[in-house]
Amino acid sequence: MTLSRERMSVAEFASLVALLTSLVALSIDAMLPALPQIASDLSVRDPNDAQLVIGLFLLGNAFGQLLFGPLSDAFGRKPVIVAGLLLFLIGCFVSVVAESFSVLLVGRVLQGVGASGPRTVTMSMVRDLYSGRSMARIMSISMSIFILVPMLAPALGQAIMLLMGWRYIFSTFILFGVLSLFWLLLRQPETLADDNRRPMRVASLAKGFVTVCRSRAALGYSLAIGTMFGAFIGFLSSIQQIFQDVFGVGTWFPYLFGLLALFLGAASFLNSRIVMRFGMQKIVRLAMACSPVVSLVYLVICLSVADPGLIGFMVWGALCFFGVGLCVGNINALAMEPLGQIAGLGAAVVGFFTSAVAVLVGIPLGRAYDGTQLPLIAGFVILGVIGLGLVYWAGHDSTQQSEK
Repeated sequence: MTLSRERMSVAEFASLVALLTSLVALSIDAMLPALPQIASDLSVRDPNDAQLVIGLFLLGNAFGQLLFGPLSDAFGRKPVIVAGLLLFLIGCFVSVVAESFSVLLVGRVLQGVGASGPRTVTMSMVRDLYSGRSMARIMSISMSIFILVPMLAPALGQAIMLLMGWRYIFSTFILFGVLSLFWLLLRQPETLADDNRRPMRVASLAKGFVTVCRSRAALGYSLAIGTMFGAFIGFLSSIQQIFQDVFGVGTWFPYLFGLLALFLGAASFLNSRIVMRFGMQKIVRLAMACSPVVSLVYLVICLSVADPGLIGFMVWGALCFFGVGLCVGNINALAMEPLGQIAGLGAAVVGFFTSAVAVLVGIPLGRAYDGTQLPLIAGFVILGVIGLGLVYWAGHDSTQQSEK
């Protein structure tokens, strides 16, 4: 097999990347308004247990990356993404027909594993074609498009739930999965040449872990992404309860969530315009400092001055989302930069470290919800400080000298 010489335009390729990676966000955000109804319909005793609809999806996503990354190095990017999309569709079907909470969670795990294929291998496709600041630019453009998903998904999920019931939300996932499948098959050439493929072996996977662990940049930035996403898993897991129980926003929930997501998209768009000028490390260090500083100030206000109410919470969330938007494309590119020779395996290991850390800290943070916003804000402070420290530690790697 020879690679097609015809590349998609940057805009179309970035749009395909956004769609493939957005399956994860869609599968999380569209479910948020439905969590109370799912808990009621499937007789879930503890309201916090409904958060497992989010947490177990992410757990499956974490472990799936270890499978699909090495497979993509052995068999090529396209067939492995196709396999992941098919598994995702099977998981959606299981969730549609589930009559118990445990079966629903099985479907969510399958969805998470399946969605990890497009998420992980798409990063490898980007790395096959781009590197350095150009790669960061592609990721930022993709994020600017991708941001429509968290902006619209909660409102979409709420509308579907009210009109037809929460099971039909999974039917929407099926439509997106099928669209992604056909776009990939019809338009995207294979990006990994036969000469660059490596047989899938356990020893190769172990070598990939060793390679990432030996690279201060790859390991440090991967763990930093994990702490950042861990805070946001805690946010996503408990935000429906916070908005409804603490602030009583009612049907305004998806619109307020979408407003916060707008700041994420604005920051990603801004980053795509400035990253070529200022470089990834400078932007990441500044942006990673945003969350712990803002969260600490907000926590002090909540504890010692007065309850800032919904407006104060929205300002805090907007600033944190803006910082994440500046980070995501850059910090993923920084983690992948030293791993060009093992892009598929490297993306898998980086994704696993990122997701494993995020799930390990994010699920407990979400379940720490006690009827107030304070556990979440304190979690953002602690995880933000740890993430910022990891970014500075990773930035001393000699492989990143050109970015300084």
